[in-house]
Amino acid sequence: MATATRKSANGAGSKAQDAMAMLRADHKKVSGLFEDYEKARSANRKRTLVQQICTELTVHAQIEEEIFYPAVKQALKDKELVPEATVEHDTLKNLIAQVEGVEPDGEMFDAKIKVMSEYVKHHVKEEQGEMFKKAKSTRLDMKELGAQMAQRKQELMAQR
Repeated sequence: MATATRKSANGAGSKAQDAMAMLRADHKKVSGLFEDYEKARSANRKRTLVQQICTELTVHAQIEEEIFYPAVKQALKDKELVPEATVEHDTLKNLIAQVEGVEPDGEMFDAKIKVMSEYVKHHVKEEQGEMFKKAKSTRLDMKELGAQMAQRKQELMAQR
């Protein structure tokens, strides 16, 4: 059993990422997907990109809400940053529900993706600029949090 645990921990990433590095990588990946969407012309390509965006954002938000946010909230004794980020996630989930599995059918659909992109940029800016900076000053073990998050992300991706 110990071997399996060690193996899966290594499998989650031989270069164990800390939690904030993992979240930054997710942010960068989604930003690239939004850029690709803006350049896409065919409905097929847009549909594929929207599915990727929705999957990435849904899984990302879930691991933040289940693991990262509670740890940061407790470490910072925070009553503002985490609740605000959670409300932003709720709004984002609403936008995802409006576009996930829906045929890209013109300017209103494109507008929803544009708004989602701008909303995510705003959320990322606040998260990285405020929450991450404050979280760095705590005694949180970011490598351990990162390992938990990587494992959970792998489970969630396998379910989708």
